[in-house]
This record gives sequence, structure tokens and C-alpha cells, in this order.
Amino acid sequence: MNGLSWAAFTAGLGWAALAAFAVMLTTFAVALRKGVHRVVDVAWGLAFTAVAVVSFAASAGHGDPVRRTVVTALTAAWGLRLAVHIARRGRGHGEDPRYDELLSRARGSRNLYALRTVYLLQGALVWLVSLPVQAAQYLPGPVGPAVWAGAGLWLFGLAFEAVGDAQLARFKADPANQGRIMDQGLWSWTRHPNYFGDFCVWWGLYLIACDDPAGAAVSALSPLVMSALLVFGSGKRLLERRMSGRPGWAEYAARTSGFVPLPPRRGH
Repeated sequence: MNGLSWAAFTAGLGWAALAAFAVMLTTFAVALRKGVHRVVDVAWGLAFTAVAVVSFAASAGHGDPVRRTVVTALTAAWGLRLAVHIARRGRGHGEDPRYDELLSRARGSRNLYALRTVYLLQGALVWLVSLPVQAAQYLPGPVGPAVWAGAGLWLFGLAFEAVGDAQLARFKADPANQGRIMDQGLWSWTRHPNYFGDFCVWWGLYLIACDDPAGAAVSALSPLVMSALLVFGSGKRLLERRMSGRPGWAEYAARTSGFVPLPPRRGH
């Protein structure tokens, strides 16, 4: 391969950052009007979509059109699905307890504290995590097997999290399940089908950037950061801390894998 188009890629980094922060600042304005900061969860997927689309436009004439189209479409499909799912799930609800807890630490304006610690931080994370999507746009060589391997892993991850989300939504919709722990379907194999699905999605997108050694090198940190967020950051760790006091949680956790899907443990 001819390697990464470095000059174009460097310029594109700025456009991608502008897209990510534009989505987050717009969402901040919406949050002020609505009086809740949970809307930033919707913006997470939208910001990745914006970065992919802006990078696609900025990379015109520099990267292989097939690879550019594939990585943009996959990122947008994941981001829009996630945004719609979170928007539907949060409709009619007040502030997320996570943000209430976070903003209780504010010394001074809660909104300015939210801007610094939530919106601007998430904008920076979107830019960092999306480096494989950005880099893949500027690879000029023909599409290789890594693109299709990455697309396959992406598809598996998206299907896994979408099925898990649908199963959980049906479970919660049944009044008979109120107060119960979801332990059916994919949720009997892993306590976090949605986070594991995201994990596969972003390693799949990274594989697409691995179609060229330069793309792999400049974006290697990104899937590691996303994995750390899902397992040790605002994903699994934070959610399980909130769930730990619920009836039946300890028994569920004892028999169900914490992240990677595995058969339920017997005897628990």
C-alpha cells in the first residue's frame, strides 16, 4: 500500500475535532433548555456519526472510496442506532442518577461543571476513540482483507448489542418483571451484552484501519481507550456499583460472566 496521506490526515484531525465538539456544545445548549444533562448520552452516538461524515467529506480524493464508504456507513449505523435507542429509553424520565451524583460535586455552577467534566471531556473522547475511523478514510491503497474482517466483527457486535437491548426492553415492559434482575437470553451469558457489543464494534472499526500499517499505528490507542471505558470507566464498573444493592444481583453476578459471553455457571 502507499501509506497514509499524512498531510490530508493531519488537516482532517482538526475537522473531526470541530465536528465532535460542535455536537457536544449543541447538546449542552439543549440540556440547559430541557434542564437535564442526560441528553448527552444521545449525543455520544451522534458525535461519532458526525466525525465519520465530516472525515468522509474531508478525505475526498485522498483515500480509497470503498474503504471510506464502508467505515463511514458502519460508524453512522452504529451511532444512529445507539442515539435512537437511548433517546427512546430516556423519554419521559428526569435526570440520570449518574449525572446527579457527578454534579453534586460541583463547587459553583453545576452547568459549567457539567460543561467541563461531561461535554468537553466526551467531545475529546469521541475524537480520540474515532481515530481508526478517521485514519481509514485517508488510506489510498486498495481494500484488503482487514476491511472485511473488521466489517464482520462490527456486524457481530452491532447484532449482539441490538439483540441484548431488545431483550431488555421487552423484559422491562412486562409489569411482572418489576424489581427483578434480567437474566434471560444474552443476559444469561454476559451481564453486559450492550457493552460487549460496543467492544466488538470498535475493535472491528480498528481492524479496518489496520488495512495499512500506518493506519493501525496512529489509531492503536483508540480501541484500548474504548475498552477501558466500557469495562473500567462509565460502563460496566459504574453500572454494577449502582446495581449491587438490588435483590438477586449477587446471585446473578455469581453465575453470569462479567463481560465476555460464557455459558452460565452451574450451582449458583
